[in-house]
Amino acid sequence: MKRSRIAFAAAAAAAALVLAGCAGNGDGGGEAEETVEPAPTFDEGTTMAELSEAGTITIGTKFDQPLFGLVGPSGEPEGFDVEIGKIIAGELGIDAENIEWVETVSANREPFIQNGQVDLVVATYTINDKRKEVVSFAGPYYMAGQSILVLSDNDDIESEDDLVGQPVCSVTGSTPAANLKELGAEVLETDTYSNCLEPLRQGQVVAVSTDNVILAGLAAQNEGEFKVVGEPFTEEPYGIGVALEDTEFRMWINDVLEAAYEDGRYEEAWNSTAGEILPFIEPPAVDRY
Repeated sequence: MKRSRIAFAAAAAAAALVLAGCAGNGDGGGEAEETVEPAPTFDEGTTMAELSEAGTITIGTKFDQPLFGLVGPSGEPEGFDVEIGKIIAGELGIDAENIEWVETVSANREPFIQNGQVDLVVATYTINDKRKEVVSFAGPYYMAGQSILVLSDNDDIESEDDLVGQPVCSVTGSTPAANLKELGAEVLETDTYSNCLEPLRQGQVVAVSTDNVILAGLAAQNEGEFKVVGEPFTEEPYGIGVALEDTEFRMWINDVLEAAYEDGRYEEAWNSTAGEILPFIEPPAVDRY
């Protein structure tokens, strides 16, 4: 499915000509009228057309992930995933204030998409084959890797090998929790990564393990208490979850991502959020499966 780019361009050109003509009429003493951006157009019956016509979109994201999705002083989530969601909404002609953000923890991402509670999910959401059986993914738009968070004075744990047989906290329904079990760690599971911090402080677990970017945010938020150790030991491609059969919507989001890579919006979104702590890396190529 392709967005009607030709029609869009034609409409923009026509609008520009009309406004130019208006500016040239009259006594010449008035100011030129402000150019109005024409609304995007989509093929009838597509998800894009329905959302654009409604003027609102519901996006699932994390509310407790520093740098990617964390509720800020405004009461709204802030972070890189949130900015990616805003870019997609903007291409539908939907302003940021017309986005409904829904807290979406690791365990309910698939159910929320399947039940239609959200239109899409941008929530540090690793693409894997098991999840692709029930939802579809646009992207990936970022490549993370699983790592380890420990107390700042812990020098005993240096790599994933040191987690074997040890109690480690992660999140229910997450790829990192599954990886830890396969590794041979004793996994304490909770609903959010922020809820892993107190067990780590109290010595109930020796580490928290999930994607490096999430751990970096937690460490930055609690400066001096924790540190990230070792090198990432997996690759975690972050994708945007949509309904399983909605190929048109998935492919359209891929188009939006690629456009944002090229025109600088992606890098700007990164630099204003996660980029305050982490270096910028080139985004991975989207997968058009």
